[in-house]
Amino acid sequence: EKDAAYRTMIRAELADELYQKIVEIVVVKKKYRDPNFSSKDLAKLLQTNTRYLSAVVNSRFGMNFSCLLNEYRIKDALRLLADKKNAEKNIEEISAMVGFANRQSFYAAFYRIIGETPNGYRKNMLASKSKK
Repeated sequence: EKDAAYRTMIRAELADELYQKIVEIVVVKKKYRDPNFSSKDLAKLLQTNTRYLSAVVNSRFGMNFSCLLNEYRIKDALRLLADKKNAEKNIEEISAMVGFANRQSFYAAFYRIIGETPNGYRKNMLASKSKK
């Protein structure tokens, strides 16, 4: 309840500005690839506190900070897994490249978001590309 009250105190213009800066840092500069990047780090870069940052992430992205990072990590992984240039890289290497600290968290996030394993996805993508 405290969090919900905190969310309503955010000025829209300030939240929009923070949203743009979050996208710039997390997405454009690919900070999600750093497995140690935390909401505390982002708050420091944005010169704000973690509660405020959390409220903005929740209201603008509709998820918490770690889910936000994982969404971008998985999007990146999808691209890498589907690229024939990475066919010789194993799943652990791809996982590390996109910022996951360990294989288990990568597999769990991948399956939760995509609905299949990284290996299954890769096989399906490479098979469908070779048919073309």
